[in-house]
This record gives sequence, structure tokens and C-alpha cells, in this order.
Amino acid sequence: MVRRILIGLSALLAGVLVTWVVVNAGVGMKAPDITNETWLNSTPLHLSDLKGKVVMVEFWTFGCYNCRNVEPYVKQWHQKYADKGLVTIGVHSPEFSYEHDFAKVRQYIQEHDIRFPIPIDNDFSTWNRYGNRYWPAMYLIDKQGVIRHVRIGEGGYQETERLIQSLLAETF
Repeated sequence: MVRRILIGLSALLAGVLVTWVVVNAGVGMKAPDITNETWLNSTPLHLSDLKGKVVMVEFWTFGCYNCRNVEPYVKQWHQKYADKGLVTIGVHSPEFSYEHDFAKVRQYIQEHDIRFPIPIDNDFSTWNRYGNRYWPAMYLIDKQGVIRHVRIGEGGYQETERLIQSLLAETF
């Protein structure tokens, strides 16, 4: 009985450790550039041109239920903090084949009034460069271009907003 409990606890701790490592893998590292050729709502942006700005890179796809739940918060942060130095970039990385359709992505962002830049990552090049594995995922990048926080999934909205405010308050 004790052995089974120890095995169960060991498995639980291993799972927690693996999750922590995956979520925090990029924290403290220079953020990879976004090199997708097709962008909506913007010409292509390069992180090197955004030094001095706080950048939120959000990986999402329009068919993802969890992404839709996060969407109002991301839009609100973009609206509230863009003039204070936050650049929001919503990398559209499709989960299902129908989400590869550029026209459907364009229609979705128009219907949902998404105004921040959207690179189309159908080949998962940006997704892989970030080592991302989840929808939605948000990467907060400081004014020097370093990943400072990764948020996977829904929730933690107040914490994320506090981190945005804190990064915006930092000197460059």
C-alpha cells in the first residue's frame, strides 16, 4: 500500500516538474523573431524593431474554444495598453485543416473585431521557434526582447495584466 502511494506521488511530482519545465522553458531567453510572410492587420513586424516596447505574442487558432475564452482579455489589453507601449501579436497557428484557410481567418478577425497584428503560421515555423505546444499560449517579452513570462491556457488574467503593467513601467 505504501509503495503504491509512493509510486503515485512520484508520478504526480514528475508530471508537475515536466509541466513547469515546458511552461518556463523560454523564460529568460531572447525571444525568437516572427518570420511569417503573411500578416493581417499589419505589415510584418520584427522584434528587433520593437526594442523599447513590451510585446505579447499569443498563439491561438480561431476554432479553439479556450482561445475564444482568452480573446476578450487579449483584445482588452491591446486596447488599454497599446498607446503605453504594448505591442500585441496574435500568431494564428491552425490546429485543424479548415483553420489553414486564409479567408476564414480573415473573416474571423473581422467578425470579432481583432485589431492587432496577426501573422499566419500555417507551417508552424514561429510555433516551433518558440517551442510552443499549447493553444492558447501567451509570451510576454520585455523591452530588451527577453521572454519574461509564459502563460498557458485560460485564467491568470489579473496576474498577466499586472505583469504587463510591471513590464511597461520598467526603464529601457
